[in-house]
Amino acid sequence: MTEQTEQVRVRFAPSPTGYLHVGGARTALFNWLFARHSGGKFVLRIEDTDFARSSDEMVEGILRGMRWLGIDWDEGPFYQSRRLDRYREVAAALLADGHAYRCFCPPEKPGGGGLEEGGAGRKNHPQDAGREDAPAHMCALLPPEESSRRAAAGEPFAIRFHIPPDKSSFKDIVFGKIEIDNATLEDFVLLRSDGVPTYHLGVVVDDMDMGITHVIRGADHISNTPKQIFLYRALGRPVPEFAHLPLILGPDKQRLSKRHGATSVMAYAEEGYEPEAFFNFLSLLGWSPGDDRELLSRDELVALFTLEGVGKANAVFGVEKLDWFNGQHLRNMPAGGLRALATAELRKSGVWPAAGDAPMGPAAMDAAIGLVKPRAKKAADFSGNFRAFFTDDFKYDPAAAAKFLGEPKLKDLVPALLGKYEAAPDFTLQSTEEALRAHAEAGGVKAGLLINALRVALTGQGVAPGLFEVMQVLGRRKTLERLRRLCDYLSSAAGK
Repeated sequence: MTEQTEQVRVRFAPSPTGYLHVGGARTALFNWLFARHSGGKFVLRIEDTDFARSSDEMVEGILRGMRWLGIDWDEGPFYQSRRLDRYREVAAALLADGHAYRCFCPPEKPGGGGLEEGGAGRKNHPQDAGREDAPAHMCALLPPEESSRRAAAGEPFAIRFHIPPDKSSFKDIVFGKIEIDNATLEDFVLLRSDGVPTYHLGVVVDDMDMGITHVIRGADHISNTPKQIFLYRALGRPVPEFAHLPLILGPDKQRLSKRHGATSVMAYAEEGYEPEAFFNFLSLLGWSPGDDRELLSRDELVALFTLEGVGKANAVFGVEKLDWFNGQHLRNMPAGGLRALATAELRKSGVWPAAGDAPMGPAAMDAAIGLVKPRAKKAADFSGNFRAFFTDDFKYDPAAAAKFLGEPKLKDLVPALLGKYEAAPDFTLQSTEEALRAHAEAGGVKAGLLINALRVALTGQGVAPGLFEVMQVLGRRKTLERLRRLCDYLSSAAGK
């Protein structure tokens, strides 16, 4: 276990340039689990200094995704856009202390990055003067008086951080010791010429001011970590512990993207996935409880979660596995909860009226749900594949009809079976099956021919729960009505 001598404080700091995606949600979830397991605080911060791409709509989308997952925050949300003066203050202090310098290079200067963030050039140090591979950032060599004179004259400049020479390293809770040759790093921009902080300055100042003890984020940020550690040390502040999470890949082992399907968390909500199932599924993308358990409640996950359980290998996001989790959560849901879920889905999809009494009583509905829930993957199934259990307004699946209703003998066999069911003194699970099998034998056909045809007639599908169980759930009246409909269909098909 990671030793903790103070209260744990972690943060989730999304940029509102898009909705909450799967990778961001996993990062938020791991931070939340670590905070709750440790009795710490979870801080929400919005990094909205990309003014051209950030929007209130995206902020609300992120918050909505977190609320849907049940990831609540203890402090915040805080907004970087409201802290610009603080970043400028820290940049000025680093400049005054000699840890940073003014860069007057234009953005297009080769390798320099100039007044904006980035650039591919080398870092700069005074000891480089006179070398054949002299640095692109000659501004690092400007005498302080010359730098101050140009700034006072109104020449635009960015503030760039001096990377220290030699080598450095840091310990990552997930990946272990990581060493860096500082010569491979260039002096990076802290403050752009328009006074807007870059990511490195903003994140370090925020984490410092907010007392963040553990930075838990994606492995794509490993390369940013040395620069941020330099800043902490230059400012004389404690360096937080770092834990970088493995990337999330699609089934093709490429980084998860839109080509693998939905990446927005709320898109999965709209598709009918349950938040508890998604929460459970997401928690196991890159983390393990140390055994083979997969179905874990929120409380169990909080009790079990440690950063030491996070693996180094990239995680794979598979919709089939998510479907399995969602199906398991549906099966384990109490009858009343599942009934409410199905009712909401049937009303939302227009299968049932949006208001008023439900067309089915609780007992009948529970019986139907009990029959189909072993096959359910998500709420949308109740208005989709299972529609016929809740309304008479359904169509035969074309593929199922073509496969199971094309035998000419059915035109005579089905009406005769219908007559037997109508005349039968009872309509039990045993009697309906015995009648069908006897009728098939007398007609010289396999019972499967009639079973498959009746399954399509009663459910609209070629694959469904056991036929005779379906008859009992639908009841005698509804079953006979649907067999009459099948007789009309077969008669019409024969006449074409």
